[in-house]
Amino acid sequence: MAAGGLVVFEGAEGVGKSTQVDLLLRRLDQAGIPAVSFREPGGSAVGDQIREILLRPGNVIAPAAEALLFMASRAELCEHEIVPAIAAGKTVVLDRFFLSTYAYQIVGRGLEEGDVRRANRLATRGLVPDLTLLLDFPALSGLERAGGRGSRDRMEQLDGDFHERIGGAFATFATDEWAAQHPECGRIVSVDARGTAEEVSVLVAEALADNLPGRFWMLRQPEHSGLS
Repeated sequence: MAAGGLVVFEGAEGVGKSTQVDLLLRRLDQAGIPAVSFREPGGSAVGDQIREILLRPGNVIAPAAEALLFMASRAELCEHEIVPAIAAGKTVVLDRFFLSTYAYQIVGRGLEEGDVRRANRLATRGLVPDLTLLLDFPALSGLERAGGRGSRDRMEQLDGDFHERIGGAFATFATDEWAAQHPECGRIVSVDARGTAEEVSVLVAEALADNLPGRFWMLRQPEHSGLS
């Protein structure tokens, strides 16, 4: 059985994560690589109920409660979906993971870093992504793009200063120094997300082939360089 693994897409609001998840799944399918995708919060029966609480506009949630709800959703997703899929030899493609927690709950909400990291270890049981693809896109431009999709959820409705802080946090995560201090996040690669969806998808495929060649070398072959 081929080895499974975990690939995570991260970034601020509206950077195109869900689009790139879908495009990567198509590339992996074309390459004959079994894959499945999930999103945070959610992705499991209980997690989807937690997602509704977290994102419903009008809900007033204490920062600590918000962080613990995200962790509860993550624990359910890891236990019931991600770990079994990896064990079955599938590549799991995940929309958000611990970097989002760090950006939103530690930097954005001001929660104590050690407390949140300990809660994450409990939720994930030490699961570390093989590669995190950090989509680099201006925070406020992404927020404007997200607003164009329709009504904003509770997190998208937070003020511009909050989202500027989030964008600044994400910009620091791909540095070697930060990654060395946060080994639970695994390898982090920044991807320029300012191009078209297809252009960004090509960069994503190249990042996977370059950083995990044993599993994704075929993504750089000509027949897999575009989508049909």
